[in-house]
Amino acid sequence: MESALTARDRVGVQDFVLLENYNSEAAFIENLRRRFRENLIYTYIGSVLVSMNPYKELEIYSEQQMERYRGVSFYEISPHIYALSDNTYRAMRTERKDQCILISGESGAGKTEASKKILLYYAVTCPAKDQMDTLGNKLLQSNPVLEAFGNAKTLRNDNSSRFGKYMDVQFDFKVGFITFYRNEKKSNKPLYFLLKQGAPVGGHILNYLLEKSRVVHQNHGERNFHIFYQLLEGGEDELMKRLNLDRNPQSYNYLVKVSLSSGKHSKCCLIYLIILSDLSYLFRAIVPESALSVTRTTGRLS
Repeated sequence: MESALTARDRVGVQDFVLLENYNSEAAFIENLRRRFRENLIYTYIGSVLVSMNPYKELEIYSEQQMERYRGVSFYEISPHIYALSDNTYRAMRTERKDQCILISGESGAGKTEASKKILLYYAVTCPAKDQMDTLGNKLLQSNPVLEAFGNAKTLRNDNSSRFGKYMDVQFDFKVGFITFYRNEKKSNKPLYFLLKQGAPVGGHILNYLLEKSRVVHQNHGERNFHIFYQLLEGGEDELMKRLNLDRNPQSYNYLVKVSLSSGKHSKCCLIYLIILSDLSYLFRAIVPESALSVTRTTGRLS
């Protein structure tokens, strides 16, 4: 059986403040390296969570994992984005104060994916009614639309966000009471139980610093925003004819000369269909002509 000291030598410490030589940059990096080799991509620095992008799928984001972190104290369990999410939610609930999660890092560090994981955690674990489920789905389904119009391939990241994003999620913490009686005749003094709902009830997303210049110029080896390529590959033949669009990116000055995959089930095609579905879901009242105007504007920019 592996001893605690041997395990520590192999996987490092889960909080950098526990390093013996905590002032050493070399010790900091070596601890990161040990944990990364064991697929332990999360490490604390006190209340700060350090996250490394594994560039592969890890089996650590299931609903079972969410339940492990739900209501558990920050340091009682291994570091995780779910621990940070749950701790922030409980602080908001107990302190009755707004909370903020700041996600920062270099391009390709995994900021976009981290924000998705936080939203997914709240959508799954927070109390919800039918209308709350709808709200949670809207928040989650806004991501493909934002990524299509705001993300692009760069030299360092195939899905790089070319804009800043401030996302505000509002929760309902109105106080409510449930009344219970000790017998059916209600002849005795009632018991009152306090309810704290805490369900997400609203939200908005503010986008800023969009790299608009990318529409007309891309550096060597980079591409324009995803939506242009997704439209050319995923758009139906009738739509392409109506908009007078050619599926070949080489026909357009603003698009990098790349070859698109062929077939109805290519990645760009499927993503485009998802975007159309999400747009319809996000804007239930949208009419076909309004949806077409978005597509037409995108096509005119190609």
